[in-house]
Amino acid sequence: MADPEQPAPQHRRPDRVTDAEVAAAGKLSEALETVERARGHLYGFHQLIGHADRQLGEAVEALRAAGHRGLADRLEEELVGRNVLRGRWTFQVVEEFDDGYWTEFRDWEREVREAVLDGRRHLYEALMKEARRTHGRPGHESTPPEEA
Repeated sequence: MADPEQPAPQHRRPDRVTDAEVAAAGKLSEALETVERARGHLYGFHQLIGHADRQLGEAVEALRAAGHRGLADRLEEELVGRNVLRGRWTFQVVEEFDDGYWTEFRDWEREVREAVLDGRRHLYEALMKEARRTHGRPGHESTPPEEA
């Protein structure tokens, strides 16, 4: 049975790892978390543009129904289904980002963690938790209770 007052093994600092190494790897992980947030915004952009294009189609139909066929035809021809960037819809932007920058960033973060922290994730935060929590107090345990 694990001791809830002790961090899980994957959240303990390896003996040879220095504070400077934990801080450096922690900065890289923090940067990756920021990239993950940006990726979420990119996916939000992707979904919003798709939704806007469908709304645009509805606006075109409403213009036609209101007797503005010529204007509706021009709007449909020029803007409905248009690329948001040269040659790309947003799904292509997302795919290029995911296959390029995001994947490489994640690979580098993992490589640094493996080389410096024996692969441990969130070690900076785990050490901060141990320093900040009130040991022995309910609600401040190091790990969740064992499931029965």
